[in-house]
Amino acid sequence: MQRRAVARTAIAALAAGLTLLAGLALYSSRNTAQATAKIAAAEQVTQQWSQVYLRIGIEYEQLVDFVRADSASGRGPLISSIGSAEENLRWLHAHGGPSDSFQAQALQNTYGGYSYTLRDLVDAQKHGDRVRMEEDAKLAALSASALRKQASVNIARNNLEMSGLLKQAQEDNEAVLLAVEVMSVVDLLLVGFCAVVLLAYQKSTERQARESRYQAMHDSLTGVANRSLLLERLDEAVATTARPGAGTGLLLLDLNHFKEVNDTLGHLAGDRLIQEVASRLSESARDEDTVARLGGDEFAVVLPDVSSTEDLMKVGRRILDQLCRPVDLDGFLVDVSASIGASLYPMASGNAAELLQHADVAMYAAKRNRLGVALYDPRHDENTTERLAAGAELRQAIEGGELEVHYQPKVRVSDGSPTGVEALVRWRHPIRGLLGPDQFIPVAEQNGLIRPLTDVVLSTAMEQMRAWRTAGLTMPVAVNAGADCLHDLGFPAHVAELMDRYDTRPGELTVEITESMVITDPERAASILAELRVLGVRVSIDDFGTGYSSMSYLQQMPLDELKIDRRFTARIEQEGSGRAIVAAIADLAHACGLQVVVEGVEHADTVPILDEIGCEAAQGYLFCRPLPADDLTAWAIARAAVPA
Repeated sequence: MQRRAVARTAIAALAAGLTLLAGLALYSSRNTAQATAKIAAAEQVTQQWSQVYLRIGIEYEQLVDFVRADSASGRGPLISSIGSAEENLRWLHAHGGPSDSFQAQALQNTYGGYSYTLRDLVDAQKHGDRVRMEEDAKLAALSASALRKQASVNIARNNLEMSGLLKQAQEDNEAVLLAVEVMSVVDLLLVGFCAVVLLAYQKSTERQARESRYQAMHDSLTGVANRSLLLERLDEAVATTARPGAGTGLLLLDLNHFKEVNDTLGHLAGDRLIQEVASRLSESARDEDTVARLGGDEFAVVLPDVSSTEDLMKVGRRILDQLCRPVDLDGFLVDVSASIGASLYPMASGNAAELLQHADVAMYAAKRNRLGVALYDPRHDENTTERLAAGAELRQAIEGGELEVHYQPKVRVSDGSPTGVEALVRWRHPIRGLLGPDQFIPVAEQNGLIRPLTDVVLSTAMEQMRAWRTAGLTMPVAVNAGADCLHDLGFPAHVAELMDRYDTRPGELTVEITESMVITDPERAASILAELRVLGVRVSIDDFGTGYSSMSYLQQMPLDELKIDRRFTARIEQEGSGRAIVAAIADLAHACGLQVVVEGVEHADTVPILDEIGCEAAQGYLFCRPLPADDLTAWAIARAAVPA
């Protein structure tokens, strides 16, 4: 800001100097013009006085010739010359300066008497009066002499005035010239100063531009390249891959358990860990490599001139070995581990964008399978165009009403009477026909469509419950809730709104969840489930026994029902331990105050065993397959549905 102010001041001063210089030039021009006009006027007046002097002299010479000749031959020239200066005197009186006008007027009177004397002399000569003629001649000579002296005095005076005007004009011009020279020097100095200031300002601007570009292309926390510079270097490396057999490699790295460091030690410690990782990557990379931070705990290394995938994997393992060393964070020794995905151009990737995408796929494969370093394999790439198209189709199906809800009944083990149904979603695809949930639920999970899909199933199931109630059937419905629902604090309020809309009574709606849904954030899931139970919604844990922490969730989660997975049911008759496992799970559920539902019952011989174990309900193909609502209504009436 200071340099900019100095530059503006210098430019303003230069502009003022140039303006003053132009003003001096204009003043000099006008002053010279005025002086020239005055001198020209004085010169014209002088010429008029010179004419007066000359014509009076001519008149006097004609007088002398006439007196000397004393004949009629000299009379004509004298008569023609009498009064010849009158016109000049009138001009001087009218156009001369104050002095010239006054002198001309005074001289006119004398000149009039002089002209009268000459005419009288001519008249005396006509009458032959020699005496009067001589007297008039003497008088005329005296008058002519006096007139010529006065004319010469005025000529001299005007010449003196012209000299004064010339001298004054010269002095003024010299003063203006001096001022112009001084201002020219000042302006030249200002031009030089402005040039220096502008050059310094330009250098400062260029330096700031370089700094701005550096900041725009580098990560502010670590100082390594950011995503923008990475993409630029990646494009350059791909474009300059010229050596036969050579390629461009990319390593994409993601830290393991970085969130735990942030949550436990704070963000400052997390930032220090990120800085240490960036430093280790920079130390392990070659001079021609580019280390970049893509954001969060994700880094990338561009490796130009890599010969093979073996060399790329060797570099990746070396970087991982150098990276995975403990870091001291304010006295806490934190172990560093990472997952690295590797891809190589042009062996597997056709351009820079694919190179980055494939490295990302490989990195998630390395993290998922705990490989440390993984090379891109097309079989690991779930983000195919077909899957992307399926996501768009599923969204359209949800909005366009292509989803259907089928219902599979749950029956009481003791007498086979229905106790409720489970709502199971189906997709009536316009080309592929009726699709089961296993064919589109993964697509919904990857595209963020679980919540709107769950809303469709909930609304449809509650509306159907109201229709069954109107028809005289009490048929509670269980709905599977997606994982996103258990992370949405607004989900219980939305369920309450639907219950009011469809007049759903307490105990009629059951929400089924799986253990994997609550692993990420058990406290939030428990809070949301508790709010649902306050609304009168029952909570069931589905596929029990397939997770990692089943026992602890039975104590932590607000549950009403436990569903034993079909994999245990299938073994209940084939293996001796199968029955014992089902019995143990049932005893555990009863100890926690939960009802037990056994899934996947397909054989009649299984039912007595379940009854003996004490399981309250069962569902499976033995009783009924999932049916559309109308078919399920007919089935329930035939089985004489009773309240749960």
